[in-house]
Amino acid sequence: MSNRKRKGRVLNGLLLLDKPIGISSNAAVQKVKRLFTAAKAGHTGTLDPLATGLLIICFGRATKISNYLLAADKNYEVLLELGVTTNTGDADGEVLERKGTSHVTDQEIHQNIHELTGSIEQVPPMFSALKYQGSRLYELARKGIEVERPSRQVKIHRFELLHREANFLRLRVHCSKGTYIRTLVEDLGERLKCGAHVIELRRTSVGPFVNPKLVTISELEDQAQIDPTLLDAVLMPIDSALQDYPMLSIEQALMEKIRHGQAVFVPKSPTNGLVRLYDANDQFYGLGAVLEDGRIAPKCLN
Repeated sequence: MSNRKRKGRVLNGLLLLDKPIGISSNAAVQKVKRLFTAAKAGHTGTLDPLATGLLIICFGRATKISNYLLAADKNYEVLLELGVTTNTGDADGEVLERKGTSHVTDQEIHQNIHELTGSIEQVPPMFSALKYQGSRLYELARKGIEVERPSRQVKIHRFELLHREANFLRLRVHCSKGTYIRTLVEDLGERLKCGAHVIELRRTSVGPFVNPKLVTISELEDQAQIDPTLLDAVLMPIDSALQDYPMLSIEQALMEKIRHGQAVFVPKSPTNGLVRLYDANDQFYGLGAVLEDGRIAPKCLN
């Protein structure tokens, strides 16, 4: 039986894409994958079609560390409108209700933002990619079906009002994984007794990538027409996504043992958590985990 080979070039690295408005995260990945003629690519956290900003695309071996970026904290800037609720929680949905906002003071806004900061419970929206009995919630929602969703705890590290103009509020949110900004906006609107929905949403950071320089699809398309071979120059190394973990250099003999699945003692290594593993030539090999006895065990290797 012959082995099927994946079509495309073997690429390893990360692309910090500025996802445009109006397309899904998967559609953005497929466009970029075609431009790079890459064999393997995936993203590290969905952005709604209405949302823009940082979408990290992993090529090749970088897909192995995608879970660490999925689990990372994220920052957003959001523009919301008070007084209008929609079935999706954003401007792409159908208007469900309109209410007056004359009673909403700046003091009430600040107070309720404060109360929504910290560890809070969120009920995921029906218009989301979560699964229920084999179907995506948004598939059920489009059929007019609503099912009960258990709440989940998320952490809002920072939630602040940047600007208010009449019914429009611009906010900044620093949150944990699993946070739905649309739900946070809806919860704020409910607390203010007028409703609210997202008008604009932009992701500005993920994990160690804080306000990074982003590349647009248009820039990639322009470069591909001039010289496709230069596209690879915009890729970030895999270990750039793991800078929050300490670095550990390991001699070749011990590295070979780790590569064969063995845990080893490494002098002057951290006492707990995960570490980035490098050889004597500063080549990145992957992540290791510190065991209770102090040995370093392979966790996620290239």
